[in-house]
Amino acid sequence: MTDQRHHDEAPAEGQDAAGRDLRVLQRVILPADRDLDILKLYVEGEIGRGAEALAEETAVETAPGLVEAGARVDDVGRRTVVVPVGSRVSFATYFNAFPAAYWRRWTHVEETVLRIRLRGHGTVIVYRSSAKGHAHRVASVTVDSESAVSRSFTLPLKPFLDGGWYWFDVVAGERTAVLERAEWCAGVERVRQGTASIGITTFNRPAFCVDQLIALGAAPEVLDVVDEILVIDQGTDRIEDHPAFAAARDGLGGRLRVIDQGNLGGSGGFARAMDETVQAGRSDYVMLLDDDVVTESEGILRAVAFADHAKTPTIVGGHMFNLFVRSQLHAFAETIQRYRWWWGPAPHTFAEHDFAEEGGTLRDTPWLHRRVDSDYNGWWMCLIPVETIGKIGLSMPMFIKWDDAEYGVRAQEAGFPTVSLPGVAAWHVPWQDKDDGIDWQAYFHWRNRLVTALLHSPYERGGNLLKECFIISVKHALAMQYSTAELIAMALRDVLAGPGHMHAGMVTKAREVRELRAGFPDARAGEDIEAFPGVRRGRPPKRGRNPAPPKGRSKVIQTALSGALRHLGPVDEDALRNPQAIVPHIDRHWGMLSKFDSALVSSADGTKVTWYQRDPKRFRSIMKRSGLLHARFTREWDDLAARYRSAAAELASPEAWRETFDAAGSATGRGPGE
Repeated sequence: MTDQRHHDEAPAEGQDAAGRDLRVLQRVILPADRDLDILKLYVEGEIGRGAEALAEETAVETAPGLVEAGARVDDVGRRTVVVPVGSRVSFATYFNAFPAAYWRRWTHVEETVLRIRLRGHGTVIVYRSSAKGHAHRVASVTVDSESAVSRSFTLPLKPFLDGGWYWFDVVAGERTAVLERAEWCAGVERVRQGTASIGITTFNRPAFCVDQLIALGAAPEVLDVVDEILVIDQGTDRIEDHPAFAAARDGLGGRLRVIDQGNLGGSGGFARAMDETVQAGRSDYVMLLDDDVVTESEGILRAVAFADHAKTPTIVGGHMFNLFVRSQLHAFAETIQRYRWWWGPAPHTFAEHDFAEEGGTLRDTPWLHRRVDSDYNGWWMCLIPVETIGKIGLSMPMFIKWDDAEYGVRAQEAGFPTVSLPGVAAWHVPWQDKDDGIDWQAYFHWRNRLVTALLHSPYERGGNLLKECFIISVKHALAMQYSTAELIAMALRDVLAGPGHMHAGMVTKAREVRELRAGFPDARAGEDIEAFPGVRRGRPPKRGRNPAPPKGRSKVIQTALSGALRHLGPVDEDALRNPQAIVPHIDRHWGMLSKFDSALVSSADGTKVTWYQRDPKRFRSIMKRSGLLHARFTREWDDLAARYRSAAAELASPEAWRETFDAAGSATGRGPGE
């Protein structure tokens, strides 16, 4: 049995049993906005015998849904819960269970102290889990008191190397039990309280950004560890012109600074936030936040506490929840598949896990109990030590895409790990509702994926990357997505030109990419399907079977070959006057599209439609140039890798970035530091 110690008489407030000062690592909290969709991320409850009576007895406003869950929020904010007579409430939840395995592996903390303050009649039961998800009861205490009393449990972290959590339940007895507060703490020995600057990069999303600032201003305990909030405004719809900006600014107590600069993408905005933080010399960390996220502000406190106790300077990242299905965990931990050089969910994890579904709770989901290590964390919410920035530099000049992944891998190679920490999270628009793999952003996807592989791939000629790149180019061409195939060719040409193109194109490249793509039919979208000619097909489908994606390796090869032959032949002239089919986004597969001469294809978000048209001349041209570029890239891989690796420090240096900041300011008519 684990060596846990329960203290009936709590030690002096703020100290553990050994008399050491206690540092709060994680507070037990409830939703800030009382959103029923996310309630199960904070508390699990049962309908209790006293729920209706409690609602009648109290004069305090009951939070919708918490009575139904067997509890309610008291009038003292996010930290107090009333458990009705005979009810049971569990904090075996994403935001309130303690991720012991991560603290055991990455920090100096050897034991945690669960400190609670309780009144009424109730029992607190503490549990732990193993890496396999098996739960064990480890301690309990019963309180029967009209006035609040403090109790604490000292819980070792030694058994948690591979995985596991601590949590507790509260069971009300013959009277209601009121949990006034609870927190997971650790004895402090020479651990200084760190502080952070927050860097938010925004581009024409003033409402989202202002809401985020208002939320930060409503969390004064979070602001206690924040030195400055930097908003890097790169758009034309400026945050300072938003009607709620003044109120948001005033709520931050003088911590807000807005920096206008030309649009340098996410990498340019975050590089500016990093550089400004380092130059100010006040903060231990910079917390990077996207402008279009809803942040659980408590996560900022948790990330700083974790980084303060880390064995070595550590990047601490937040998980990503789905902004549209708020109980759904969209990204837990991410790694790079080195042979393909492609990002994705870490092994043993599952995307889009929904905590609100039947059997989706933390207690019922074994894979969530295994500690999962990351190669990098997305910059929707990511805390980076200033010491790390001083050693490895700022982000690479990538504009958008892959800058966070490259930085995580670079930091890892320099001895700075990334920990994607449970209980630290933000809600973000999910990827499946975006077309960024085929629109203008495809250039940056491929350019930056190739550059990152040249910098870090351990495999000869990048493993399978170039082969995959060529195959995907062919698929796009077969699907009549000629603009995407052309952007991949453009990316190959630019990377072959050498590392000098990266900073040089930061101000202008996005415009060049958009202008190039605008010349292709597959880039011209409309919102009204009725604005296009009606669907008409000259001949009915063979044997009444509509085209479908191929299944199996032999069918895939056969479809690719027949599609290539078809694309070399003449186009049915009727298909240029009328589309032959309507293809929903969910069915948009190259194997299906290759069988049409034209088709109306909807966008990922369902708001637009594009008329794809087969063009044999374009197909031949793109395939010829793509083949030559890939062959050249294969031959020159070793030389290119050496050139990019020798230029890496300069590309990420503050000095190089400051020249780019100045260029961006001049290009937009804005002062470089205004």
